[in-house]
Amino acid sequence: MQCLYPLRRAVALVLLATGLTGCDPISLTAASIGGSMAISHTLGGIVYKTFTAPMKTVEHGSVVAMQDMGVKVLSRSTNTDGERVINATARDREIEVRLEPLTPRTTRMRVVANNGLLKDSATAQEIMLQTERVLSRG
Repeated sequence: MQCLYPLRRAVALVLLATGLTGCDPISLTAASIGGSMAISHTLGGIVYKTFTAPMKTVEHGSVVAMQDMGVKVLSRSTNTDGERVINATARDREIEVRLEPLTPRTTRMRVVANNGLLKDSATAQEIMLQTERVLSRG
């Protein structure tokens, strides 16, 4: 009978060790998912769309769209890559719109709305949708 006690202890220790190591991958996976979601939210708040329209047309449409939304356009300039950069603000958000001419009749639009350290993808997407609406009116 005394011979069974060490065997039971050994089996219990093996089961306990196996159970504990099973929890570690779960906690690491949960931490990894949480961390990647935060990075995705921070880095993934950039909205892109390509319009079949000249850059000047898309620039005008985006400025009208932001004015319709009550977003204050602060500046418009051309960077060294030939992109038009529009800086704007709305409440506590800094908004940057970049227009990249892909061809004379095709423009890629990139919108980033920064809310402190985070990106506000909903506002960026709405600016994009409103620009599309303005351009569809003609």
